[in-house]
Amino acid sequence: MSQTTLNLKTAPGHQVLAMAGKKLLRPGGRAATEQLFASANFQPGDTVLELASSFGHSAIALAKRYQVKVTGVERNVESVIAAQTNIAAARVTEQVKVVEGDITQLDQIPGEFDFVLAEAILTMQSSSAKAKILSGVRNHLRPKGQFLSHELLVRNRATEIRRALSSVIRVNANPLTELEWIQACETVGLQVKFHQTGAMGLLNPQQMLNDEGWLGTMKFAWNVLTYPQLRERVLSMRQVFQEYQDDLGYIVLGAQCP
Repeated sequence: MSQTTLNLKTAPGHQVLAMAGKKLLRPGGRAATEQLFASANFQPGDTVLELASSFGHSAIALAKRYQVKVTGVERNVESVIAAQTNIAAARVTEQVKVVEGDITQLDQIPGEFDFVLAEAILTMQSSSAKAKILSGVRNHLRPKGQFLSHELLVRNRATEIRRALSSVIRVNANPLTELEWIQACETVGLQVKFHQTGAMGLLNPQQMLNDEGWLGTMKFAWNVLTYPQLRERVLSMRQVFQEYQDDLGYIVLGAQCP
């Protein structure tokens, strides 16, 4: 693992965790995503627009599992190139593509879709950006299409928690309450048909094992133990997560376009 390409003092928290070896960076982990997908009832041939696709791993997995067609949007050019390589290696070029684009400018992405998927994306956006993205999502859904979302939830002490999270992860963090997430969708005309909440366990040992497996968890622990700057950032995040564990959670929801 090389530290030369990332400034560990200033890098966003998700990049720090990824550098440490964390692959799933969703507040509810794999179990919450499974809840979300179970509610979706994907059918072979359905079309999915995935926001912030990174290296394309989740798009590839989704396409293979459900035989759907996935278009991913990713802002980072290097990530798009890596995603295209991964798609070719997985032999799913007929099902998956990842294109360069800004999720706040979804009007530049052509087409309508049966589903739009966003996991751990909207939490890091301002209120105005959330509204703009959700409006773009609404415009890209076919009639009766579904928006699938998995985000960070705050229950109490919202202002205090947002300030603490933003400080420790070095990125604007703006999680909403359960009611606020639902209202954000319904304000742009998306009707929430399903939602589920639970505990946020991003750095919880049991959730780590469930999400990363024994080998992945051991690699993560080894990297954290052996790189002091990395350890400092990860432990500071974990401390905040633990301090506010009763007031932090996840929400998964499915919202339908009329």
